[in-house]
Amino acid sequence: MASKLEKLEKFGGTTGPVVTIVMDGVGLAAPGEGNAVSLAHTPTLDMLMSKYPMTKLKAHGTAVGLPSDDDMGNSEVGHNALGAGQVFAQGAKLVSNSIESGKMFESETWKNLLGWCKAGTLHFIGLFSDGNVHSHIDHLKAMIVRAKKDGVKKVRIHILLDGRDVGETSALDYVLPFEEFIGGLRDGDFDIKIASGGGRMQITMDRYEANWKMVENGWKVHVLGEGRQFGSAAEAIETYRKELKVIDQDLPAFVIAENGQPVGKICDGDSVVFYNFRGDRAIEISKAFEGGEDFSKFDRVRVPKVYYAGMLEYDGDLHIPTHYLVNPPEISGTMSEYLVNTGVKQYAISETQKYGHVTYFWNGNRSGKFSETLETYVEIPSDVVPFEQRPWMKCAEITDKLIEAIRSGEYRYIRCNFPNGDMVGHTGSLEATRIAMEALDLQLARILPVIDEVKGAAIITADHGNADEMYEIDKKTGKVKAGKAKTSHTLNPVPMIIYDNVNADRYAMKSGLNAGLSNVAATTVNLLGYKAPDIWDESVIEIK
Repeated sequence: MASKLEKLEKFGGTTGPVVTIVMDGVGLAAPGEGNAVSLAHTPTLDMLMSKYPMTKLKAHGTAVGLPSDDDMGNSEVGHNALGAGQVFAQGAKLVSNSIESGKMFESETWKNLLGWCKAGTLHFIGLFSDGNVHSHIDHLKAMIVRAKKDGVKKVRIHILLDGRDVGETSALDYVLPFEEFIGGLRDGDFDIKIASGGGRMQITMDRYEANWKMVENGWKVHVLGEGRQFGSAAEAIETYRKELKVIDQDLPAFVIAENGQPVGKICDGDSVVFYNFRGDRAIEISKAFEGGEDFSKFDRVRVPKVYYAGMLEYDGDLHIPTHYLVNPPEISGTMSEYLVNTGVKQYAISETQKYGHVTYFWNGNRSGKFSETLETYVEIPSDVVPFEQRPWMKCAEITDKLIEAIRSGEYRYIRCNFPNGDMVGHTGSLEATRIAMEALDLQLARILPVIDEVKGAAIITADHGNADEMYEIDKKTGKVKAGKAKTSHTLNPVPMIIYDNVNADRYAMKSGLNAGLSNVAATTVNLLGYKAPDIWDESVIEIK
């Protein structure tokens, strides 16, 4: 349990509030034809980077608890690090360790999954790529191999096509080798096939209850076997590409059928594993499988009696799902805990798409508040339209409420997330992402004078890159691939700017510090006038 923060001896902190502004998906990269950040007209951000103290933060790989520095960061692990001030081993690494050690296969959940479906089918549903953000195909393969070894007779896989954390049209690069892989396992005693699928932004993987229709579409193809039929996943992908000219994440749902019959409906006596390790897009489908008669989000038509398990527990307070294969990281000693115990009043705001990031993930994968009286959370409902059609999203509405909170004098610490750079960046539209950045810059121009007005300070940063590389980069030449949109996050660092026109002469930026997102928490409490706990990574500033 976190204790109280100690006061700094030489510095009593800012007079007004300290505000953390997370520009989601805004990384630092060299100017170029695919860099929407540099191409956008952003006079306020340009001014901040040239005039105010700034350092680069590492926001991917080992700096945020992922297995290697080849792994791009994501909003969940980024906000974990920002809010905790520490680095914890994250989903992909936890799962890989559990598989390699054999711990997963010794768990009660794994044994119950196999025991339940002795006379039925073991189903796997999840994001089908090696993007290592929501899932990894190697985890799926390892579980399939072990299932066969443990005596499972029938397996069906329901694939959610990526095109977001990996190349936008890379689906066949995963499907074709996977068909060879399962073909090598198939024999008279082991029946295994791909059963259904579709793009991740069309079926199953909605988050924050923004669009339950996506989950319903997934339920129809995975569970009921209802949908357009194809002879193989490759046929479905190739056909939809020719007909619709869309990237993988937007490919419609499909059902694999033989003689007009779906090969893999989910039925009574089956077991189901949702093998994503990241939680935000796994919760709703989990609720659909585990919801009782009071489930009202859509008509499930038929609710099979299955043993359902997630790769991880996706919500530790609501305990979703009931069964899971790998225990999540235990994140304690977060900034919110310390501030509450110190009596510091806090305010957190974003729109729906990133609301969970400034609350649940910021607080160490914890639902709810540490204190009802000391914490205020505000969610602005997101638009349910493709983000490239409204690239400004809800940044103005977030700013309206943010300015109210700053001026209120009620809150000592405030944090917000502007999702534009990330959510619009994921669409692959350079023009829309440029507009998103310009919309964000307009809001920064509104916020900064208000911070001056109340004699406060701000930390302007990001959780990972995205908008900074909108075209794929040729690894051999280092040049952009013309016309090849990039929809995934980047490996670039992110900025950390300290905006303080009152106390800036009271501290200095440390030199030679190889900082990451986890260094932001200590910096924040220093600006508030407190010492950082020893368990946190050090502050980027030194009090004079």
